Amino acid sequence: MNDDLPALEADQLPAPDTDQLGRTLKLQHPPRILLLYGSNRPTSFSRLLTEEAARLLQHLGAETRIFDPSGLPMPDDAPDTHPKVQQLREWMQWSEGQVWCSPERHGAMTGVFKSQIDWVPLALGAVRPTQGKTLAVMQVCGGSQSFNVVNQLRVLGRWMRMVCIPNQSSVPKAFLEFEGGRMKPSAYYDRVVDVMEELMKFTLLLREQSDYLVDRYSERRESAQALSARVNQRSI
Repeated sequence: MNDDLPALEADQLPAPDTDQLGRTLKLQHPPRILLLYGSNRPTSFSRLLTEEAARLLQHLGAETRIFDPSGLPMPDDAPDTHPKVQQLREWMQWSEGQVWCSPERHGAMTGVFKSQIDWVPLALGAVRPTQGKTLAVMQVCGGSQSFNVVNQLRVLGRWMRMVCIPNQSSVPKAFLEFEGGRMKPSAYYDRVVDVMEELMKFTLLLREQSDYLVDRYSERRESAQALSARVNQRSI
């Protein structure tokens, strides 16, 4: 048993095998996973669940970064040169996959979480910071189990042109599922393990292929028309 993952049977969770995925990868660095959570409370169960997910991803061979939303201004309430905004956008571009985790508040994701996404445009210069990246979604509930937030996060992820994996995690009565800052062994913990394992597999499967997979006819056609317009303008 891994001392840093006391609830995990580590021998049952090997690192993903790229041979089994039918992939020979040129990129050799660890998969880069960015994790976002949706609460600034001192005891934030979405943060604790996110930290648990990060440990599992590291066990599976990923490099992880967790963005702290504390101090991030409301969208459009500060210039995009704000240090927290710059850090968020840089980490978005750095990542190959992401984990989004929000509490459910009033039946929806929190404003803290949505503000993070609202600071990230669909395009930064010529680079789309989220397009083609893999995404896993999770939520924590204060009461009985709900899937409102994970469903909303899926819609949001699709809008950001991400590849949302099939599995997801919703943890009800989250205050009962953690002790000493760590998630206790349970079927809910096992589901989190499942989600992170699946995220790693999909991230490796799509690695080096995402640009091709999200290449669109309509955008190629638009680019060709724009090029033609520029050439014709110069010949006038």
